[in-house]
Amino acid sequence: MNGKERLDSLKRQIEASRKTSVSELSETFHVTGETIRRDLDKLEQEGFVTRTHGGVVWNADPLGGGMHFLRRKMKNPEAKREIAGKVYSLLESHKTIAADSSTTVLESLRMLSSKSDLMVLTNSAVVSQDLADASFTILETGGVFNARSLSYQGTLAKENLKRYNVELAVISCKGLMIDQGVMDSYETEAEIKKVMLGQAREVALLADHTKFNQMAFVHLADLDQINYIVTDRKPDEPWVEYCAEHGIRLIY
Repeated sequence: MNGKERLDSLKRQIEASRKTSVSELSETFHVTGETIRRDLDKLEQEGFVTRTHGGVVWNADPLGGGMHFLRRKMKNPEAKREIAGKVYSLLESHKTIAADSSTTVLESLRMLSSKSDLMVLTNSAVVSQDLADASFTILETGGVFNARSLSYQGTLAKENLKRYNVELAVISCKGLMIDQGVMDSYETEAEIKKVMLGQAREVALLADHTKFNQMAFVHLADLDQINYIVTDRKPDEPWVEYCAEHGIRLIY
């Protein structure tokens, strides 16, 4: 059984059992625990499962659930800080920004807390709490509250976004590939980001190095919709060449 076949079988088994352990999966598939953990990391990045201590649970609603915001916040904190530092000058030069509900975007907004001539339009329920003392103005979309992502979703959130035009949309993703573009894990969150793209003059994609050449569940955008890609380290040469050839400013 090759790696792809094992991943497909893993998905089916975890979906059927809803919850299982690394040791059980290791025994079932006759591979090491380390191999199973790598496979589970891939499935988590694609939005199918959530890792737990020593095991994994199936995401009951792959269209709208996912890893809890606070858990995502603890993943790759150094990369988030690196990206926040690199995107600062870009964000600082704008006065209207649409911001998604990702932890990386939140970290980037923190660096703008003293900027008074800025309006941030966001579906995040966390921005107004974590940045209550910020000098900039926060405009929340409202909508259906998702307790896992700590964000607003649904028709009301999308309709409220459509009322405004912004200079820059700042979004994150779960994966991006040269041939297939930008991808996310959850349909409900991806739909919000798609509206943000449509209301923005330019788009900045914040993606740490683990997101490159990774597949995820939902198509979010084509690469020709992206003006900036900001990451924590230099991507491999095909990405550098692609961005140069297609007018995407690559910041790392």
